[in-house]
Amino acid sequence: MSNATLTYLFDPLCGWCYGATPMLDRLEKSGVVLELLPTGLFSGAGARPLDAGFAAHAWANDQRIERLSGQVFSQAYVDNVLNVRGTLLDSGAATLGIVAAGLDDPRLRLAALKAIQHARYVGGRDIVTVDGVAVVLTDAGMADAAGMLKAPTPKLLAAHHDLVSRGRALFQRLRAGA
Repeated sequence: MSNATLTYLFDPLCGWCYGATPMLDRLEKSGVVLELLPTGLFSGAGARPLDAGFAAHAWANDQRIERLSGQVFSQAYVDNVLNVRGTLLDSGAATLGIVAAGLDDPRLRLAALKAIQHARYVGGRDIVTVDGVAVVLTDAGMADAAGMLKAPTPKLLAAHHDLVSRGRALFQRLRAGA
């Protein structure tokens, strides 16, 4: 499948998207070009409080995802993310960080997505705030992206708007949320 392109619709806070990581790695290693398009599923109007009901729903799905994919959902994630009230389930900062990482080289979006998802689901770290995402990106060797995230340029904001708009439009056209 060399030179084939696959468009991957995702949200960094989607456990199923995290579960797809091993397949994305295999596709990339086989020569498939991955075009990552964020859908903004959990940002803007899709952001919501992380309450006990949604946390229980997420954990039930996360356990199934772990069984099917082998991806780890750690106790640190349960303790520091799912069991913390008063936070918002909002992927805006994480998505902006991913776009920042891939602003000049779109291939870096996948590395940023993987670092952010690993930080959340394995490390139990904050990826819903700009500061939290900036630390994760810096730790992953993407300090330039972290800096852009903290002081977004018009170029970054335009790229973010374009990618999320394209991702949402394709998501809706495919009726992926149905």
